Amino acid sequence: MLEKQRLSTPREGFLNITHAVQDAVSRSGVLEGQAIVFVPHTTAGVTINENADPDVPRDLLLGLERAFPDRPEFRHAEGNSSAHLRASAMGSSVTVFIQGGALLLGTWQGVFFAEFDGPRSREFLVKIVQD
Repeated sequence: MLEKQRLSTPREGFLNITHAVQDAVSRSGVLEGQAIVFVPHTTAGVTINENADPDVPRDLLLGLERAFPDRPEFRHAEGNSSAHLRASAMGSSVTVFIQGGALLLGTWQGVFFAEFDGPRSREFLVKIVQD
């Protein structure tokens, strides 16, 4: 099963999409398998990280901004090279095991859509694979 989901994003930030991914798993009826989340954009990504403390996504964003600042030497015509770098560092997909019809995440883990060049109307894909 493959689902396309849409979301509106802020200028930049991490949006918790864990519930949307779990809902796709529930609709699939798959009890054992994998959920693959893919972001088909070059200035956005996806990651698994802590979902309990809202300061963690803020700190991740701050760290990425410091690691990949805008630079006057960048030549990309759209002026968003740092967003491309951040998205590449973050990655475009994650895989989560499914056990008993639920995402097998750690206690503090969540799935986050990472926006680096918004605000935009974005999408992500969830592929459910049964074992």
